[in-house]
Amino acid sequence: MGLLNAVRDIKTMRQVLTDAEAEARRAGEDLPAPEHLLVAATGLSEGSARRAFARVGADPDALRQAIEQAHGSALASVGITTSDSAPLDGGQLGPATGVFRATPQAQQVWQQAVTLSKPARPPGIRGAHVVAAVCSLTQGTAVRALVAMGVDPAALRRAALVEGGLDDAPQ
Repeated sequence: MGLLNAVRDIKTMRQVLTDAEAEARRAGEDLPAPEHLLVAATGLSEGSARRAFARVGADPDALRQAIEQAHGSALASVGITTSDSAPLDGGQLGPATGVFRATPQAQQVWQQAVTLSKPARPPGIRGAHVVAAVCSLTQGTAVRALVAMGVDPAALRRAALVEGGLDDAPQ
């Protein structure tokens, strides 16, 4: 049974990391950041990330738009309008090649998600673990996007821990 879990974990990891990279490149960014991991987690077919959003009454399909708005607001705060820069959804870099690379904050989120998955029951990494890890952040685009959606990151983290099989995990 351990081998089947390992194979499933590898497939899930590959899917999240590949989708996060594609999401970043779609937005014209070279490296995936936590918000790209968050979007990728909500796209997993196992559904735990989406269920965590549902538990707090949030629509994960609104996440991408909230991220784009958070980026636009950040640019505006330093005097750059989105018309002055590349369109937020028009960067569309080509597919990445080679070894997966990410921002340091995304690497931290991913490591925390993997750590959260180890004591989970049933075992295995799930999208909810990524959501919980992102929600442990105190700053950044992902946090600003969640808040803009009316989501309390602490409440979403608790919901994600439940969906990730960690009902009694430390908050």
